[in-house]
Amino acid sequence: MKAFMRLLASERLKLSRAYIWLLIPISPLLSLLIGSLYNLDEYPSNLHYEVLHSATTTLHALLMLPILTGIFSAFVCRYEHSGGGWKQLLSLPVSRTGLFIAKFVLVAVMLGVTQLLFAASMVIAVNFQGVEGGVEWAGLLRNVVSGFVACLPLAALQLWASIGWSSFAAPLAINVAMTIPNMLIVNSETYGPYYPWAQPALAMIHSGTMDFGAFTLPMESMMITIAGSFMLFFAGGLIYLKRKEI
Repeated sequence: MKAFMRLLASERLKLSRAYIWLLIPISPLLSLLIGSLYNLDEYPSNLHYEVLHSATTTLHALLMLPILTGIFSAFVCRYEHSGGGWKQLLSLPVSRTGLFIAKFVLVAVMLGVTQLLFAASMVIAVNFQGVEGGVEWAGLLRNVVSGFVACLPLAALQLWASIGWSSFAAPLAINVAMTIPNMLIVNSETYGPYYPWAQPALAMIHSGTMDFGAFTLPMESMMITIAGSFMLFFAGGLIYLKRKEI
């Protein structure tokens, strides 16, 4: 455990020298701006919360959250890709399993903070708009947690890709390219649930506000698919790192 905590502290120290932490509040701030400026007057008062939730969540979950997941995963491997960093690191007496888990934990922490800030932005927007009944805490907590869980398979996949590619920019470019089709893929009940980049949106917007495509699938089925994807990608990335040549 002490060895793992040292690895975790070392990985955190690497990130402290970068400005990656400044990216964490970007999506929540955009959601807050959208939620605060959205015109609710054309909707019945009993639908204000659902409309506001959909407005603030769509951009965050459909586009920003998958892109941020890829950026976070790439950044935790950034230093290893420069100056033969992987050779230096893997030649040290460190556990490759612990190293992979430490990098993944850091990505998960950044995603968790992003989701907490998104929840805060939703609370502020609801109070600013004076929505009748206020915040639906149970639903908000469920959406934030399910969105976080849905990001974990993508984080494992992107971490795997970032370890495998010698280029820092290549995994980022591919992640953005794979995120853009989300707007079409979520319409597919057949393919949407299995597409890692679409899973955060399906988990977070799955609240009765959408009744088409993959949004109509039961949340239980979505979570089973997400759990299976996570185990597959996490195991794949871990095995790849353990077999990676120095």
